[in-house]
Amino acid sequence: MCPQLSPCHPGGAPHVVAARPEQGWNLLCDGTIHFDDTGELHPDGSVVPPHRPPTADLTPAA
Repeated sequence: MCPQLSPCHPGGAPHVVAARPEQGWNLLCDGTIHFDDTGELHPDGSVVPPHRPPTADLTPAA
């Protein structure tokens, strides 16, 4: 992880150290990249797939 990043607070939740809302992601102090679609990429390479709630059927009625 980059040494310039601010460390996480002991015992606290990870906080955003770099926000890129125009690209849809935030970098957290623990090195996790959190995506707006609720997915995550962890520093060890593990992935949390998006876990969006099901959407209503948006097809128009005939």
